[in-house]
Amino acid sequence: MEQNPDYLSRDNQIAHVTTSIWTVNKERTKTLMVYHNIYRSWAWTGGHSDGETDPLETALREAREETGICDLNVLGGLASVDILPVTGHMKRGRYVSSHIHLNYSYLFEADDRQPLRIKEDENSQVGWIAVADLEQMVSEPDMLPIYKKLI
Repeated sequence: MEQNPDYLSRDNQIAHVTTSIWTVNKERTKTLMVYHNIYRSWAWTGGHSDGETDPLETALREAREETGICDLNVLGGLASVDILPVTGHMKRGRYVSSHIHLNYSYLFEADDRQPLRIKEDENSQVGWIAVADLEQMVSEPDMLPIYKKLI
């Protein structure tokens, strides 16, 4: 990373820090997910640090932005660190080349009766998915082992 010190910014087109959130209801039977427009799959919430040096703060910001949920409880500290490959794709009319996400994951708990809101520029749906239904709902098979690890 010394050759690319901007690892906290997506200006680093090789690898940069992201944060993801695995949010469960109090009974641990459901997880809060969004239908991601680029990947066309139900997915956890999360995003780029965009210069933020505290990944937990990034996680809280992203969970709120992507779902509209306000009341979140952090379950412990950092849950997982993963290196996630990202294939080239179009975003907001521009091509984003393949790169790597240096991803920090956190576990949150929330009341599944809180109102939800879609972040339309990234997601087309948001909702609580039964943990037992993940394999049928997630169309990114490479993500299932990561989700199962967090469960």
